Amino acid sequence: MSDSLQRLLQLQERDLVADQLRHRKATLPERAALTERKAAISALDAERADVAARLADTERVQKRLEDEVASVAAKRDAENTRLYSGSITSPRELQALQEEIDALARRQRELEDGLLEVMETAEPLAADVVSLDARRVALAGEVDSLGAAIAEAERVIDGELAEVASDRDGIAADLSTELLATYDKLRARLGGVAVARLEGTQCLGCHLSLPATEVDAIRHAAPDAVVMHEECGRILVR
Repeated sequence: MSDSLQRLLQLQERDLVADQLRHRKATLPERAALTERKAAISALDAERADVAARLADTERVQKRLEDEVASVAAKRDAENTRLYSGSITSPRELQALQEEIDALARRQRELEDGLLEVMETAEPLAADVVSLDARRVALAGEVDSLGAAIAEAERVIDGELAEVASDRDGIAADLSTELLATYDKLRARLGGVAVARLEGTQCLGCHLSLPATEVDAIRHAAPDAVVMHEECGRILVR
């Protein structure tokens, strides 16, 4: 085997290592976890928006009822003041005023009952908002942690890639431009593996056995000759 083919095998090895590192970088398990957490946050935000909207509607109803209760209570107090002020002496007017006060009292009780129901509806909604906010804070913390873990993993992998690239550059410098061009073209076409050893009669690139006549021809070729496997198209290294 010629030195150039030996160097080509070394180049292939470095490129495969680089491919594996890039794949590892792209498929870090933390990436999938980060995507899940971000999706969970989006779902949580949508749920919170719905709950918060219902809570806001309930609080508006509550505020309206509170205002009505205050208004009726104020009117009732004013009428009670008139009743006992001594300014009204007519029994008929006093009776009418008492009936008005009683009606206001009934209206106040109705409003207060409705207000209680609304408050009972608002309480769990408010609790849900607090719970959802707490869950979001926890998820956001996980997102930050995962982002930091990804950044650290990428830093380590990028360092390894830089070392591999440096080794590759040194190996590529020993190869002819023509051989490198052929190698790069084959790598692009053959899933990253352009060079394969011939072990016995088997191509270790595609694991097919070569006919005896083809093997014999390859073995009798010049040591520095670039021979190809007719089936898979890879460069064979004896």
